Amino acid sequence: MTEKLTMAVIGFGKSATRYHLPYLMLRDNIQVKWVYARHLNKRPAEQEFYKQHHVQFTDNVTEVLSDPAVKLVTICLPPALHFAFAKRCLEAGKNVLVEKPFTSTVAEAKALFDLAAEHNLLVMPYQNRRFDGEFLALQQVLQVGYLGEPLELESHFDHFRPDPEVKQGAPEDGAFYGLGSHLVDQVVALFGRPQQVSYDIRAQQNPASTVDDYYDVSLFYPNFKATVKSSSLVAQPYPRFILHGTQGSFIKYGIDQQENDLKAGLTPAAAGFGEDSPKFFGELNYQNANGDWINKQLPTPRGDYGRVYDGLYESIIHGVAPLVSADEAITDLAILAAGFSQLSPSIYQLNYFNYRDFLCVDFCEVVQCTSDDD
Repeated sequence: MTEKLTMAVIGFGKSATRYHLPYLMLRDNIQVKWVYARHLNKRPAEQEFYKQHHVQFTDNVTEVLSDPAVKLVTICLPPALHFAFAKRCLEAGKNVLVEKPFTSTVAEAKALFDLAAEHNLLVMPYQNRRFDGEFLALQQVLQVGYLGEPLELESHFDHFRPDPEVKQGAPEDGAFYGLGSHLVDQVVALFGRPQQVSYDIRAQQNPASTVDDYYDVSLFYPNFKATVKSSSLVAQPYPRFILHGTQGSFIKYGIDQQENDLKAGLTPAAAGFGEDSPKFFGELNYQNANGDWINKQLPTPRGDYGRVYDGLYESIIHGVAPLVSADEAITDLAILAAGFSQLSPSIYQLNYFNYRDFLCVDFCEVVQCTSDDD
């Protein structure tokens, strides 16, 4: 008989109801026993739906953490609360999954990993976009080796969403710590730690804002560069990925469709859920071993954010290494944090010590670029 993993979700906002619970309801080996909601009955219809699936609701976190049946807690709260709640859950003996951004600082992240190791528990950031269809396609291109040695990658996630409002907040409330945490993680998952990182992070729509809505960040490796970029003022669709290598190129338009289908009210169990349109399939143009040029479309694999929980199940129940390692999580967060340690544009050199011993992760400034316009 398959062992069940009993868990709880802290928070009942968009993150929980869109990116977590719909996928958890489909997994027979995971049981959501509790949902903590600060304001009960704020979403009565959704709450009633999950109650019918034997989910209990509470506005008392202690009630959740004192339940010995709960082995995993997912934290879907505002970023400023991530560290405190994750720490409390670990101290209560629970494994923890934390929505993005994982924490506000590298020091907080290291403290959580230290605490988890002390209690023989798992703590991990929710990097669901490792299971975006277009990222799985990019991964396939690299694994097969169509393009030879990779030379340059552009990763764009753009919209046209004008918003002139002046917004105030901390770095973790902005675009780079938000969606940027996923784009950075995708690069780190594929290529590891960069040697240098350059930053251009700004409030593009209203410079009076303290919260960024634009970033253009490049990660440098030996003979390879990856750029992650996002803007809310891009009206003409741009490729999601552009990858150039020594033997050709790969271009992919369009983003993963899971989010759009969820917004439309579909569940991950629906026929065709998350499938990419053939018109957006990635295009490969490469030279094969015979010197012939091949041009073809690459069907987009179907994404599935629920695979994060499949991995957590294997890690917690069977001891498999976590999907996102502590070293990757620290690298991701260090790259995010360094982008705000000086005014943009800036360039940083990364100095790493052995993270397995939970030692130092440091950033040394190499160049601080300024101009009369900045």
